[in-house]
Amino acid sequence: MKRSLLALIALFPALASAHIGADAGIHHGSAFIIGFTHPFTGLDHMAAMIMVGVWSMLAFSHSSRASLAAPAAFAGLLLIGGLLGFTGMAFGALEPMIAASLLVLGLMVALRVKLPALVGALIVGAFAVFHGIAHGTELPVDRALAALSGMLLGTLLLHVGGMALARFGLERNVWLPRITGAVVALFGLSLLAA
Repeated sequence: MKRSLLALIALFPALASAHIGADAGIHHGSAFIIGFTHPFTGLDHMAAMIMVGVWSMLAFSHSSRASLAAPAAFAGLLLIGGLLGFTGMAFGALEPMIAASLLVLGLMVALRVKLPALVGALIVGAFAVFHGIAHGTELPVDRALAALSGMLLGTLLLHVGGMALARFGLERNVWLPRITGAVVALFGLSLLAA
């Protein structure tokens, strides 16, 4: 059983393909569609964005305003990161920071961490900058506004999907959030170790 689990975890880095040249030349289509689909093309980005929605709903199910703070911070700072990526900003620890975001967000969900809304938004937002830089370096610079608009819409849909997952499934069970968060945290750990 241990070997099977280790073999599965070893495959995780291959699933992280939303950035650094992994787009296989999709830049020849509509910039909005390219931006919209980009968050869905790498399991690392998709998992992080879903975990933001899941955590915000689990942590703040009593307050709709507070539950929107982390997704709003992520989307806003993702946009800033995307703009930095368009400028060609290089950041040496980009991949480790994205992996760390999965580890931290997964643990926040698994442990059902309760934080003040502002603190949660700052943590999530800090990681969003790195996700945005990764996206910005891959999206078509000559059609930046359309690409960023699509990217934000895709991101927000993933957040809403995570919130719905928490609201209609995970928050009704004690173990499902723990398992889901632990799987994402292990994914992040495997990317950090790769």
